[in-house]
Amino acid sequence: MPSERKNLRAVLADDEPLARRVLAKLIGEDPEIELLAQCANGDEAVAAVREHRPDLLLLDVQMPGKTGFDVLGELEPTERPVVVFVTAFDQYALDAFDVHAVDYVLKPFDDARFAQALERAKQRARVDRVLAAHELDELLTALAPRDPSASPLERITIRREGRVEIIDTNDVVWIEAADQYVMIHTAESQQLMRESMSHLERRLDPERFLRIHRSAIVSLNHLKALDRASGSSRVLLTNGAWIPVSRARLSELKRRLG
Repeated sequence: MPSERKNLRAVLADDEPLARRVLAKLIGEDPEIELLAQCANGDEAVAAVREHRPDLLLLDVQMPGKTGFDVLGELEPTERPVVVFVTAFDQYALDAFDVHAVDYVLKPFDDARFAQALERAKQRARVDRVLAAHELDELLTALAPRDPSASPLERITIRREGRVEIIDTNDVVWIEAADQYVMIHTAESQQLMRESMSHLERRLDPERFLRIHRSAIVSLNHLKALDRASGSSRVLLTNGAWIPVSRARLSELKRRLG
């Protein structure tokens, strides 16, 4: 009978050999997790994370050389896996959650407490994978060349169970990112559509629509004012909504407004 596929990868770091053996045993009992490396200090932990790119990092606080917090500080945000601190020191708990650890397990612990922490970490790792895949899809869509022969959308079609909603793009005031969906705002309604912002942006008329924020596309025909008096930029739309403008997109907005 084939063994279950281990689809999550882990690294553990603890300077105590006995603690490493216990943690390795508990991790090894989980059919979803493959333990890639055991580290005795912070430098080894940094090297192991960069080499293996694990989904999970089980991390002690007090270790020779670098502490657990030093390890996370040396890693770039994109290099950091999901972190569970496993330590005998309770005074660092608040600091652990400040660096977005999913759990803080105090030694000595029982198997049930560790299993609870591991389950939380696994759930977070699965979510992170989904988000990373979605962000990659958005990036690839944004980088793909626009087809010059493709006509811009004149109508947006939203299919629901048992019916189809059709929105004329002339009626669209702005479009808001909503996780894996977009919210299309008109003067009269708000309609949720399963679509990525980047893909929809590429299908809209670039002469009439502009992305002014990673989570907002506005219709220039429905723009009433640009406000910069508060120190940050925002636009007022015809439906009364104020939408922030990111610094990176402000110059393009000003150019389009003339």
